[in-house]
Amino acid sequence: MNLSELFSLLIIVLYALGTLFIIAGTALRKDPLKKLSNWSAVAGFGLHSAMLLFAMVGSDFDLSKGYYIQFLSWSLLFIYFFLWWRMRLSFLGLTAAPLAMLLFIGSFTLTTVQGKLPEEWTGMFFGLHIGTLFLSFGLLAMAFGAGLIFIRLERKIKSKEQLTEFDKDMPALATFDRVNHVAVMAGFPLYTIGMASGFIWARLAWGRLLSADPKEIVSIFVWFVFAWLFHQRLTAGWRGRKAAKAVIWLFAISVFSLIGINVFMPTHHSFIQ
Repeated sequence: MNLSELFSLLIIVLYALGTLFIIAGTALRKDPLKKLSNWSAVAGFGLHSAMLLFAMVGSDFDLSKGYYIQFLSWSLLFIYFFLWWRMRLSFLGLTAAPLAMLLFIGSFTLTTVQGKLPEEWTGMFFGLHIGTLFLSFGLLAMAFGAGLIFIRLERKIKSKEQLTEFDKDMPALATFDRVNHVAVMAGFPLYTIGMASGFIWARLAWGRLLSADPKEIVSIFVWFVFAWLFHQRLTAGWRGRKAAKAVIWLFAISVFSLIGINVFMPTHHSFIQ
């Protein structure tokens, strides 16, 4: 077993422990288990960061496509740790830890597929296009988890259904709505930067802005839905259930764009084909 394989195994184990601890801590209402979940995820995130850095240094951006999925997994946890630091919302770990673990494990199906970027645009592509889009996806994932819990709790409260111990440990509905607000306010500008840099890169690399690629079409659709939600929150005062349902749909379309199109449709944006 080489160093990379050892790091990968340790990261999977730490993310798995983070997932188990946050589920057990939430179900059993044990704060020490929730803290163990965070520490496990932090340790895995540290190794994950080092692994990504070592893979990039000296690679001349001739990276496997699995690397991008690992970067997406890393971005998801980065957003989680940022929101946890700012808002102390441990319940977001219920979304972040398992998703990050599954993406990281899934990345190993693509480690032999290489995808070299044009040298002159590697920095821009990573920083502005992939980086911003992945961070935006991470924000949507957090808002998705918060939205699901918001809708569940609101329905129970309105119908006066008895709350479980799990429900009683959850923060107020306004807290879930705040996660939605932060995700939309920060996520939409990031997504816009990612889209704009992608179009500029396509024009310079391929001589055209658009190529009718399925990924481009769905990504533009996602941008319009994101813009609509951003507008509704900012100017129309959207809060609560409407905003929660909208971001759940937005995340579902984004997942389809990221996974569904890559698997079932031919696209030159693919991480998988």
